[in-house]
Amino acid sequence: MNRTIQHYHTHAQTLDAQYQQVTFEQVHDSWRAYWPEGNDRTCKVLDVGAGNGSDAAWFAKRGCDVYAVEPADAFRGIGEARTPSLPVTWLSDTLPELKVVNQLSLRFDCILLSAVWMHIAPSERARAFRKLANLLAPNGRLVITLRHGSFDDARTAHAVSVEEIEQFAKDHALQVRLKTDVQADSLGRNSVKWQTVVLTLPDDGSGDLLTVRHVIVNDNKSSTYKLALLRTLLRIADAHPGAMSDRSDGRVAIPLGLVALYWIRQYKRLIDIELGDSVGIQQNSNTSKGLGFVKEGGWNKLKHLTADDFSIGAMFLGEEALAVQNAIKDAIKTIQDGPVTFTYRGDKSNPLFVLQRSSKRNSAPSIILDSEFLQSFGVFTLEESLWDCLRLYASWIEPLVVNQWIAEMRRYELNQQRAISLQTYHDCLAWIDAKHDTRNVRKRIDALRENQHPIVSVWSNTKLNHKYHVDHCLPFAYWPNNDMWNLFPSTKDENLTKLNRVPSKQRLESAKTRILDFWQLAWESEHDQTRFFSEAVLSLPNISTSERDFDAVFDAMQLQVAGVKSRLLVGEW
Repeated sequence: MNRTIQHYHTHAQTLDAQYQQVTFEQVHDSWRAYWPEGNDRTCKVLDVGAGNGSDAAWFAKRGCDVYAVEPADAFRGIGEARTPSLPVTWLSDTLPELKVVNQLSLRFDCILLSAVWMHIAPSERARAFRKLANLLAPNGRLVITLRHGSFDDARTAHAVSVEEIEQFAKDHALQVRLKTDVQADSLGRNSVKWQTVVLTLPDDGSGDLLTVRHVIVNDNKSSTYKLALLRTLLRIADAHPGAMSDRSDGRVAIPLGLVALYWIRQYKRLIDIELGDSVGIQQNSNTSKGLGFVKEGGWNKLKHLTADDFSIGAMFLGEEALAVQNAIKDAIKTIQDGPVTFTYRGDKSNPLFVLQRSSKRNSAPSIILDSEFLQSFGVFTLEESLWDCLRLYASWIEPLVVNQWIAEMRRYELNQQRAISLQTYHDCLAWIDAKHDTRNVRKRIDALRENQHPIVSVWSNTKLNHKYHVDHCLPFAYWPNNDMWNLFPSTKDENLTKLNRVPSKQRLESAKTRILDFWQLAWESEHDQTRFFSEAVLSLPNISTSERDFDAVFDAMQLQVAGVKSRLLVGEW
């Protein structure tokens, strides 16, 4: 595949001139009945192997929101230059993994593979097809053009057939809507023939939403543990696309330490809260039975910390570091013995979740809550389709989880005796303390101003005084995140005008230099940069664990903005 991509990169200009000899209508007339129609930008198109951008531009001009995937840099550059003012997001990504696309957490109404399938090795096609099928929206269509004929250059071509596509469709519950006869090449090449296959996803037929609902509402529960694990996974799926690693067996893996960390974080407000003469809200039906993860060497040595202290990038030293590690290990054992063991599809032989603990990990005297540390505890795996369900529908599922969690707690005897208010339950299940959401950034901006560093709004370059505001690039109301990369200085009027909207692509581009300047000025120390990049690695798509380039974070932030805007239907500023 690399040789093929290199060929497209090297010969991009020549191929662009060749492809412009024919129109979209000439090339794709065979599936005209399935062409997507844009409607207020709600129609999402994924063009895989977008080449010079001609098809992407055609879709965009018809009112579609287009994501164009092209791994050849020069080709992608031509495409970007062809679509500067159109709603086209360009991505460098490849099949079969489509890692960047998957991290956007979007479903598409139309996915086009035009002259791509023959480049995919037969051994990789099952995985590639699974990825594409999982990206379809209900009633979405997958269009694959099949090239019959070899190349006389460096590009690799493998044999293709409609029968192979039909078998993949059966395996993934897609319906074949169209398969054309073999047709002549629109560029007049006698040695090349084409066929087109159109497949649709008639429904969200995975059954995963029903499975999730069953766990929330119907599963037997003697404690809140199942709900806690489900909410933990929802939060990770929604907020940390960089935490997921793909596996070839149809499952995805996330760091086991991250699952345990989020488990601790959400229980912190529930267990350590003071309620009159008592402490904590009861979390199981047995009044005499304690919680398996609340132990002396871990949890009980961390009572002085708040939930927000367990944030990505936080550093712990000495006894505190050892206590954090013990608390994570205790949480892992509780998760393994409880909800992992007793949450399954059908019977215990088909568990929804699999936990693999690391047997080589030793406690360290100092730790940073980053990707490497969280991965050192092992991996937590689940089916790829279930993961997709959690991340795509997190904003709809989580309120149901929270409401059911409150209903469970209100049944418990001690909680009834204390007459805990409904508001208290909701407050204790808040994920992030909104009162403290920008304090660290404000502290840093104030220090810079005291040292005579001019601070300007990233949006307008307006010089700021002591009445500045700190703006969430991705609005907190839709995507609660207080990472350093997501918080910028702005004027009061700008922040109040922007409200709960995301910045447009054009606004971000015009602010890029000021954003990079602010990051470099504010987070210049080694400690701050460690935290900045640790947060970015887990929260943004397509960031490597070794990344130390602010430009790469900005590019990933743009992708996240586009994904959140599309997925949650957030307005644009």
